[in-house]
Amino acid sequence: MPFRNSSDLSSSSFILASIPGLEAAHFWMAIPLCSMYIVAIAGNCAVLFIVKTEPSLHAPMYFFLCMLAAIDLALSTSTVPRVLSFYWFNTKEISFGACLLQMFLIHTLSAIESTVLLAMAVDRYVAICHPLRHAAILTNALTVKIGLAAMARGVLFFLPLPLLLLPLPFCSSRVLSHSFCLHQDVMNLACANTTPSMVYGLTAILLVMGLDALLICVSYALILRAVLQLASWKERLRAFSTCVAHIGVVLAFYVPLIGLSVVHRFGRGLAPLVRVAMGNVYILVPAVLNPIIYGVRTKQIQRRILSLI
Repeated sequence: MPFRNSSDLSSSSFILASIPGLEAAHFWMAIPLCSMYIVAIAGNCAVLFIVKTEPSLHAPMYFFLCMLAAIDLALSTSTVPRVLSFYWFNTKEISFGACLLQMFLIHTLSAIESTVLLAMAVDRYVAICHPLRHAAILTNALTVKIGLAAMARGVLFFLPLPLLLLPLPFCSSRVLSHSFCLHQDVMNLACANTTPSMVYGLTAILLVMGLDALLICVSYALILRAVLQLASWKERLRAFSTCVAHIGVVLAFYVPLIGLSVVHRFGRGLAPLVRVAMGNVYILVPAVLNPIIYGVRTKQIQRRILSLI
């Protein structure tokens, strides 16, 4: 039956994924998920507050960090409350419109975060390879323009994804593979030719996340070459130590993203627990780790947190 022509209420919705045999444990499984969400909210709000109130942190690198914090707050809040509602109150259905909106937010915010991570890599390259020109090149005004460009890039590239799915008919089986909506997951439930949607989705991912990852690697190759040209190992370690926090944040973002992509492409025979767990890791781990990584590596943030405590 076509998705849009049925009068049944459930035909206008998708079913969130549960874990076969563990439905009774959903309440307890949601507790660590909720704890991580609280840590993510508290940590990212603390970063935003500290950077705003600490004049010494009013620099492009920390403005980019604020952008990451805001993105992580939006990404986790657009998904985790709905997942917790599913686990605690058994609200399995999500409407077609809400699913498309959630899918658009997840992919768009991920694209914006990827662009911001690339901008932070460029900031580290300029700071290490051209330190005398750093303040003149990366001004606060340019930082704001980069943030706006990242938002525009994410919206323009990923707005077509829900629009391509909107006219498609969907089969009677509308059970998703995750506790939230992703493009490929929803696309696989369509009873029509999904080649345009599949090709565009893959192209958008490669042109945004794939290109960003490649340029980040190029930036660090140039940074490594500049660091190795320094006279002593002490100077090399001191210069490269300024990149450790950013490298950690990049890994926290791209490793779950690649893992989730691999699960979707090659993990059809995997247990449902693996797919659900990978989806939750992708949504929450960067939001939890980013403020912790920068809190550990930035002395100004450490002192401010201790003073607040």
